[in-house]
Amino acid sequence: MTDLPQLVDADVALPGFRMAVRGAAGSGRPFLLVHGLASNARLWDGVARRLAAAGHEVVAVDLRGHGRSEEPVDGYDTATAAADLARLMALRGWTGERRPVVAGQSWGGNVVLTLAAVHGGVAAMALVDGGWIHLSDRFPSFEECWEQLAPPVFDGLTREELEVRARGWNADWPDEGRQGALANFADLPDGTVRPHLTRDHHRSIVHSLWQDDPRPLYPRVTVPTLLMPAVASVPDGPTPVTEALELIPLGEVSWYVGAHNDLHAQLPDRCAADLLRLAELVDG
Repeated sequence: MTDLPQLVDADVALPGFRMAVRGAAGSGRPFLLVHGLASNARLWDGVARRLAAAGHEVVAVDLRGHGRSEEPVDGYDTATAAADLARLMALRGWTGERRPVVAGQSWGGNVVLTLAAVHGGVAAMALVDGGWIHLSDRFPSFEECWEQLAPPVFDGLTREELEVRARGWNADWPDEGRQGALANFADLPDGTVRPHLTRDHHRSIVHSLWQDDPRPLYPRVTVPTLLMPAVASVPDGPTPVTEALELIPLGEVSWYVGAHNDLHAQLPDRCAADLLRLAELVDG
C-alpha cells in the first residue's frame, strides 16, 4: 500500500558491533519488532508501516550477524540477542511512559521473552509463532537436531537465479513480504549470494534453542502478552502454546489457523491489528 509511511534505515552502535535498524518516528508508544532465525528486519515492513500509520514509533532490528547488521565473532545465542535489545532500548530512552511493546517472531519470540523476563522494561509482549521453542523436547541430542534443522546450502547461486527460484515461494504473500525474504541473502563479489547469517552462527543459535528452556521464564513476564501461533487448527489438547498460555500471568492467544510461520509477512493487516490492540491494553 503506497499510502502507508515509508521506513528509514539507520545504524546503532552497540558494544562489539553495529546494529542495523529500520523504522519510522511517531509520538505513540514505541514498537520493537524482532525477526526470527536467519531472517531480517524487512520481513516486518508491512506490519511496521501499518503501526507507523497509526502514529507509533516503530523500530525493526537486524540482530547481530543478520541483515545489514555487522557480524561479530560471537554472541549467537538467545540470551545475548536479548541483552543487545536491552542496550538498544536504553540508548533510545525507552523507559517509563515510553516503554515499548516488543514483538518477536519464531526465534525472535524466544528473544523477546528473555528480554521481558530477564531485563524487563517492556510495556507488553507479542510472541509471533515463537517464544515456546525448546528443541530438546523434539531431539534427544543436538547432533540429531542439527541434522534435521541445518539450513540448505546456496553455494554458487546468483541473485538472478535466487529471484527466479523465489517466484515459487509464498505466492500468497504481499510483495513487500516476498522482497523482505530475498533480503535474507547477501551479494558476494563474484555475483553469487549467501545467507547473511553464516552457517556456523546459525548452528550456534540452533544450539541455544536446543539448550535453553523457555518455560521457567513464563511466570516472570507480568505485562500483557499476546501469543500469535500459526496452526493447522485450534488444538483441543495440550501443546507448547497452551502450556505457555497457562504459565504467562497476563497471556491471551490469537490463533492464526492456516498461516505461515512468517505470518507477520504473510498477513500484515491482521498482525498489525493484533499488535495495536495489545498496545491499547497498555494505554487504555
